[in-house]
Amino acid sequence: MKISNETKIGVLTAIAITLLILGFNYLKGKSLFERNFFVFTVFKSVEGLSVSNPVMINGLQVGKVYKMEEKDNNLSGIIVTLNLTKDINIPKNSFASISSSLLGTTTLNIKLGTSTDFLQRGDTIATNASLGLLDEVTGRIDPALYRANKALATADSVLKLIGDIFDPQTRHNFQTIFANLTVTTANLNGLLNNQTGALAQTLANASAFTNNLKKNNDTITQMFSNLKTTTGKLANLDLQETLTKLQAAVGQLNTTLEKINNNNGTLGMLMNDKKLYNNLNSASNSLNILLQDLRIHPRRYTGGLVFGKKDKSAPLMTALPDSVTTVPDNKR
Repeated sequence: MKISNETKIGVLTAIAITLLILGFNYLKGKSLFERNFFVFTVFKSVEGLSVSNPVMINGLQVGKVYKMEEKDNNLSGIIVTLNLTKDINIPKNSFASISSSLLGTTTLNIKLGTSTDFLQRGDTIATNASLGLLDEVTGRIDPALYRANKALATADSVLKLIGDIFDPQTRHNFQTIFANLTVTTANLNGLLNNQTGALAQTLANASAFTNNLKKNNDTITQMFSNLKTTTGKLANLDLQETLTKLQAAVGQLNTTLEKINNNNGTLGMLMNDKKLYNNLNSASNSLNILLQDLRIHPRRYTGGLVFGKKDKSAPLMTALPDSVTTVPDNKR
């Protein structure tokens, strides 16, 4: 069977129209071969957003913008229909926002919530007004510029005030102050010098002292051990009983001394009776004369029996010079 040219042209035309319709719907976000799950969201403004812009969740494209239409004649809102092509559970407390980049790309982002109830076909997602990147940068720069201009105005006022107040004498005083600060910092640098500074020497002395302590650590430990032993022994002593006995001994000594001072008893009489002292001194002197006379004239006391004829010379009446303390004539 022969097909006429008119039939061929008609078939090709129908195929071309079909492909054109499918392509146009695809560009609009409509697809006959993908899963279609429509949800809605309402924005006050959709500036920069257009049909077929991607719908993103955590950076992943999950669908496209299917359609945008006014909510009412007063344009109180714009209804955006989203075609979600991926099977993803979206919590009901999620919200949508429009985000623009510096390159002009606009996307609709969905921030997932925490609810355990998920969106169903035909539900509406809450929206959250989000500034574009350029608007956000501009919003941050404008306050900064305002503060910078205000700071410059304040600095200009301060400089004018300084120019009016600081006369040549005042400026000279400031130069003197800065010169003194220079000298002070130089002295401080000398103090902090690692080699010759006083602070460095002090630290060196401290280091030497700590090194000595470290070297004598065993000796110090032994000293503290001995001190601990001594204090332990003192703690174990019955100090109260010892002090009581000492107090009793001191009392008895005071009683004895009081009796001696009051001529009570033999010792007190010996210490305080001057007559007795003189008698003892006289007796000692007489005994000394007798012993010296016995040494010099022994025959007087033996009757001539031992040393021959009895000595009849006169006895000594005074003591001879002490031979211990007196130097003989032949030694002078």
